[in-house]
Amino acid sequence: MATIEECRSALERLSENLAGAEGDLHSAAALDRSLSCRITDLDVTFVGRLMDGRIQDVVTVQGPPAERAEIRLTMAGDDLVALVDGRLHFAKAWGSGRVKLEAGFRDLLRLRKLL
Repeated sequence: MATIEECRSALERLSENLAGAEGDLHSAAALDRSLSCRITDLDVTFVGRLMDGRIQDVVTVQGPPAERAEIRLTMAGDDLVALVDGRLHFAKAWGSGRVKLEAGFRDLLRLRKLL
Protein backbone atom coordinates (compact mmCIF):
# COMPACT_ATOMS: atom_id res chain seq x y z
CA MET A 1 0.00 0.00 0.00
CA ALA A 2 1.36 3.42 -0.98
CA THR A 3 2.14 5.86 1.81
CA ILE A 4 0.95 9.45 2.11
CA GLU A 5 4.44 10.60 1.16
CA GLU A 6 4.48 8.41 -1.96
CA CYS A 7 1.09 9.79 -2.99
CA ARG A 8 2.22 13.37 -2.43
CA SER A 9 5.34 12.67 -4.49
CA ALA A 10 3.19 11.20 -7.28
CA LEU A 11 1.03 14.35 -7.33
CA GLU A 12 4.19 16.48 -7.52
CA ARG A 13 5.41 14.40 -10.50
CA LEU A 14 1.98 14.74 -12.13
CA SER A 15 2.18 18.50 -11.67
CA GLU A 16 5.63 18.55 -13.30
CA ASN A 17 4.33 16.45 -16.20
CA LEU A 18 1.40 18.82 -16.71
CA ALA A 19 3.67 21.86 -16.58
CA GLY A 20 5.92 20.35 -19.26
CA ALA A 21 3.06 19.49 -21.61
CA GLU A 22 2.83 21.25 -24.97
CA GLY A 23 0.13 22.00 -27.53
CA ASP A 24 -3.33 20.55 -26.88
CA LEU A 25 -2.14 18.89 -23.68
CA HIS A 26 -0.91 22.18 -22.30
CA SER A 27 -4.17 23.96 -23.12
CA ALA A 28 -6.16 21.14 -21.49
CA ALA A 29 -4.14 21.47 -18.29
CA ALA A 30 -4.30 25.28 -18.29
CA LEU A 31 -7.48 25.41 -16.24
CA ASP A 32 -7.98 27.39 -13.06
CA ARG A 33 -10.00 25.01 -10.90
CA SER A 34 -10.04 23.65 -7.37
CA LEU A 35 -8.85 20.05 -7.28
CA SER A 36 -9.10 17.19 -4.82
CA CYS A 37 -7.61 13.73 -4.93
CA ARG A 38 -9.18 11.38 -2.37
CA ILE A 39 -7.03 8.38 -1.47
CA THR A 40 -9.53 5.84 -0.18
CA ASP A 41 -7.20 3.30 1.43
CA LEU A 42 -5.36 6.00 3.42
CA ASP A 43 -8.52 8.01 4.26
CA VAL A 44 -6.86 11.26 3.19
CA THR A 45 -7.57 13.86 0.54
CA PHE A 46 -5.05 16.07 -1.20
CA VAL A 47 -6.65 19.43 -1.88
CA GLY A 48 -5.14 22.07 -4.13
CA ARG A 49 -5.62 24.11 -7.26
CA LEU A 50 -4.99 23.30 -10.91
CA MET A 51 -3.67 26.60 -12.21
CA ASP A 52 -1.32 27.58 -15.04
CA GLY A 53 -0.86 23.92 -15.92
CA ARG A 54 0.36 22.95 -12.44
CA ILE A 55 -1.17 21.52 -9.28
CA GLN A 56 -0.50 24.18 -6.65
CA ASP A 57 -1.06 24.86 -2.95
CA VAL A 58 -1.59 21.18 -2.09
CA VAL A 59 -2.58 20.39 1.48
CA THR A 60 -3.48 17.05 3.02
CA VAL A 61 -6.71 16.66 5.00
CA GLN A 62 -7.90 13.65 6.93
CA GLY A 63 -10.98 12.03 5.44
CA PRO A 64 -13.13 13.74 2.82
CA PRO A 65 -12.57 17.45 2.18
CA ALA A 66 -14.77 20.06 3.84
CA GLU A 67 -15.59 21.68 0.50
CA ARG A 68 -16.35 20.06 -2.83
CA ALA A 69 -13.63 20.76 -5.41
CA GLU A 70 -14.48 21.55 -9.04
CA ILE A 71 -12.37 18.57 -10.21
CA ARG A 72 -12.47 15.49 -7.98
CA LEU A 73 -10.40 12.31 -8.26
CA THR A 74 -10.92 9.25 -6.07
CA MET A 75 -8.68 6.16 -6.04
CA ALA A 76 -6.40 3.96 -3.96
CA GLY A 77 -2.88 5.18 -3.27
CA ASP A 78 -1.26 2.38 -5.30
CA ASP A 79 -3.40 3.35 -8.29
CA LEU A 80 -2.31 7.00 -8.08
CA VAL A 81 1.35 5.99 -8.04
CA ALA A 82 0.82 3.51 -10.90
CA LEU A 83 -1.02 6.11 -13.00
CA VAL A 84 1.73 8.68 -12.64
CA ASP A 85 4.44 6.07 -13.24
CA GLY A 86 2.68 4.99 -16.45
CA ARG A 87 1.98 1.45 -15.24
CA LEU A 88 -1.81 2.01 -15.18
CA HIS A 89 -3.75 3.50 -18.08
CA PHE A 90 -6.27 6.10 -16.91
CA ALA A 91 -9.07 5.17 -19.32
CA LYS A 92 -8.92 1.49 -18.32
CA ALA A 93 -8.78 2.34 -14.62
CA TRP A 94 -11.68 4.76 -14.97
CA GLY A 95 -13.73 2.30 -17.04
CA SER A 96 -13.23 -0.46 -14.48
CA GLY A 97 -14.13 1.82 -11.55
CA ARG A 98 -10.67 1.86 -9.97
CA VAL A 99 -10.48 5.61 -10.54
CA LYS A 100 -13.31 8.10 -10.30
CA LEU A 101 -13.18 11.49 -11.99
CA GLU A 102 -15.91 14.01 -11.30
CA ALA A 103 -16.05 17.46 -12.85
CA GLY A 104 -18.37 19.74 -14.77
CA PHE A 105 -19.17 18.73 -18.34
CA ARG A 106 -17.01 21.43 -19.95
CA ASP A 107 -14.06 20.54 -17.74
CA LEU A 108 -14.45 16.85 -18.59
CA LEU A 109 -14.32 17.73 -22.29
CA ARG A 110 -11.06 19.62 -21.78
CA LEU A 111 -9.55 17.01 -19.47
CA ARG A 112 -10.22 14.15 -21.89
CA LYS A 113 -7.28 15.44 -23.96
CA LEU A 114 -5.03 14.50 -21.05
CA LEU A 115 -6.29 10.94 -21.06
